[in-house]
Amino acid sequence: MIALEREVRFEDVDPAQIVFFARFLSYAHEAMERFFGELPGGYPRLVVDRRIGMPAVHIESAFRVPLRYGDTVRIETSIARLGRRSAVFLYRMFRKQDGALAAEVRHTVVCSDMSAIASREMPDDVRALLEAHIEPAP
Repeated sequence: MIALEREVRFEDVDPAQIVFFARFLSYAHEAMERFFGELPGGYPRLVVDRRIGMPAVHIESAFRVPLRYGDTVRIETSIARLGRRSAVFLYRMFRKQDGALAAEVRHTVVCSDMSAIASREMPDDVRALLEAHIEPAP
């Protein structure tokens, strides 16, 4: 599991003064970028230099408690499932001040060759990183 903490910004909230649901997907993407930070050059090198993408093909989310402007959200990222060419990221988003689970996002990605716009087998270093963070069986 790799964690990321970030403040909820004013731009993240809607007129009800809670985080707008679509922002949780932005939080998930920020957490995914942090996840790949363990590779040399991180996510930018993976995408820009190596031309390896991880586009979303399916997303599921569940919302539990609201987050508000000024809260800190702790996003814990792990891998729920790993295939040859795909993976399911699991993001658990907690309200830091009380530890309440605010949201869970399951994000299925397919490893892709960005030049050919086609799926591809995962490079060994990417697979090793994902394997190191597989969610333990219940």
